[in-house]
Amino acid sequence: MKTMKILSILTLLFGLTQCSTAKFVEKAPFTVKKAFYNNWSGGQAGVGGVKLELHLKNAENIQFDSLYFQKKKTKVTLQQKEKQTNILGYFAKHKTIKKDLILDADPTKELQNTPPIINKYPFDLKDSEAVISFKKGSKTVFYKIENIKKEQPVFFPSANKK
Repeated sequence: MKTMKILSILTLLFGLTQCSTAKFVEKAPFTVKKAFYNNWSGGQAGVGGVKLELHLKNAENIQFDSLYFQKKKTKVTLQQKEKQTNILGYFAKHKTIKKDLILDADPTKELQNTPPIINKYPFDLKDSEAVISFKKGSKTVFYKIENIKKEQPVFFPSANKK
């Protein structure tokens, strides 16, 4: 009985570890020619973000969905140029909105505080890595892109006041 318990636990652990490593496809149906990102900032305080750009070859008939980069997710923007597909991902920095926080000696009054929203990020990536999701048949698959180069930041000046 004890060996059966140990065997079932080991089988379960082995199965769970195999599921976590099977997230990425090894060979993508496209070729990454160039991958880079840069920070951008607008003319107003708190306006800015990161733009990720991927230049792909042989990606004409692939339905791309999302990009995961630096603990954020966004939908892709496609640009077709001759035989090259450019995928753009815009990751905006959000200004934190300070909400009123109720602190009181009576804990029932503190129940009106809203709890923080914690989004669990599905991948453990370095700052120079991204994941792109696309459809393969009816199934969504993920491909990891490594060694993404950081380029010079872009600054957009504020509009002239009239």
